[in-house]
Amino acid sequence: MENRDLSRILNETADLLEISGADSFRIRSYRRASEAVDATTEHLAALVDEPKRLLAIPNIGKGMVANLTELIQTGELGLHKELIARYHPKMLELLKLPGCGPKSVALFWETHQIGDIDSLEAAAKSGKLDTLPRFSKKSVEKLLKGIDDYRKNAGRFHIDAATHNAEQVSEYFRQLPGVTRVEIAGSLRRGRETIGDVDILVTGPCCEPAEIGATMERAAAYSGIAQLIAKGENKISFNRQNGLQVDVRLLPEQSWGAALQYFTGSKMHNVALRQRALKFGYTLNEYALARLDDASVVASRTEEEIYAALKLDWIPPELREDNGEIEAAEKHTLPHLIELKDIRGDIHMHTEATDGRNTIREMAEAGLARGYEYIAITDHSKNLAMTNGLDDTRALEHIQKIRQVDREMEGRIRIFPGIEVDILSDGELDLSNEVLAQMDVVIGSVHSLFNQPREEMTARILRAIENPNLCILGHLTGRMLLRREPYALDLNAILDAAAAAGAAVEQNASPERLDLNDRNLRAARQRGCKITISTDAHHTSHLDKMQYGLSQLRRAWLQPGDVLNTRPAAEFLAGCRRPAQQ
Repeated sequence: MENRDLSRILNETADLLEISGADSFRIRSYRRASEAVDATTEHLAALVDEPKRLLAIPNIGKGMVANLTELIQTGELGLHKELIARYHPKMLELLKLPGCGPKSVALFWETHQIGDIDSLEAAAKSGKLDTLPRFSKKSVEKLLKGIDDYRKNAGRFHIDAATHNAEQVSEYFRQLPGVTRVEIAGSLRRGRETIGDVDILVTGPCCEPAEIGATMERAAAYSGIAQLIAKGENKISFNRQNGLQVDVRLLPEQSWGAALQYFTGSKMHNVALRQRALKFGYTLNEYALARLDDASVVASRTEEEIYAALKLDWIPPELREDNGEIEAAEKHTLPHLIELKDIRGDIHMHTEATDGRNTIREMAEAGLARGYEYIAITDHSKNLAMTNGLDDTRALEHIQKIRQVDREMEGRIRIFPGIEVDILSDGELDLSNEVLAQMDVVIGSVHSLFNQPREEMTARILRAIENPNLCILGHLTGRMLLRREPYALDLNAILDAAAAAGAAVEQNASPERLDLNDRNLRAARQRGCKITISTDAHHTSHLDKMQYGLSQLRRAWLQPGDVLNTRPAAEFLAGCRRPAQQ
């Protein structure tokens, strides 16, 4: 089992224990262990015979080592299985609904034996929930909307989970005899924000007629298959343990380019490309670009050959959405898209001063290890009480601590003192202007009262923009992918105001947010907004999530010059400052 699987089961066990009314200390022990497992960079399954190394992990005691050992060796945890059997196999799905925590789920079970979404929906519609504590008519309506939203998103996965699973499957196939190339295709290659299923293409001598049967048998023997869906002559489909469907296709090398182009999509891009092929007297499918008159192959081995034969520059996968990319490729005006190597600093992260897990120094070393020239430490402000947010006094002390570590790094990497300050309900910022003025990077974010009417939410953010200390608007639409829709606001009015004031907007690369999305980013660029990208990291390992936000920048056709933190440190700081500060 992978660390993320272990972490998930431990966290689910904590939820089930809370539903059952277990001792709070016991619940906390599972939650902390889940966080520790998720945060560690060591592959715990490899340490199953070394309990001392497992014990060395913070928040992992002897009892939890026994649980991890059981999970790694059997794939199950007895307590987890027992608790699910006590209630309902689908009870954990209820926790995925907005506003449905363990206490609410426990209440549903105790009063009406509700253990799945269908039963909860029926109870809500019949009025059974109206008499429960904390369930007003408005909260029941919100719950029903949450159920509807959940069903719309059912079967979709965050981009990091899909990538992790796709890379594991790809690695298995790379090790098979006769495999020369393995590539991820589909919507994951195009960098879509959530993924329904994963397409993986395989080629090499193992895919030729004499060997393909044996290769398919080896494919079916893969231990990462939780449920086999179908196995054909050259395609195998299966579900992973988390329910993600993976389709693997074995292809002859001569068709590789055509297949990679076809299975990458999108559907509309492929339709437009096929129509273009017909104008040239060709037909295009997953096997080749061929002549209509005699079926002779024009191009098939590489994508580059296919696009070139259609008089087009090669189009990066992220742009293949039939959104003007074919016309740009014909005119040789495709943008030089931003790349990971262009990012000079990660400028939104949290430390143990609030809700992060690492020190200032550890975050700086992690940034340095990734080749960054600078980072910004932006812990939370006091309004977000659950995170131990900073008040004015603590914020001033934190600035001094950050500057001290910056000096200790001796120029190897710059560390800018900053804050993620709450935008309060009336648009005021959560710390005094005197303190905010001493920060290098001030990110303003909405963390509360998401249900304000559209006009109020818009006015709230517009007022925050008026504060000259605000540098960047963080995760502007407030969405949580697969969990919470964006709050209501007039985004265009806010982008116009930000552009006029010289405030930047953030692309938050956390896979749970990816906010702003590609469409919002295009609108921001068109209006002349400054744009930043950052991970919102709460652990050193989270800095690796930059790649997911980068996909959204690329899907928005952004180039390095469009993004503020592609600039050297001095230029970045100058770009962060509002005209009123200069």
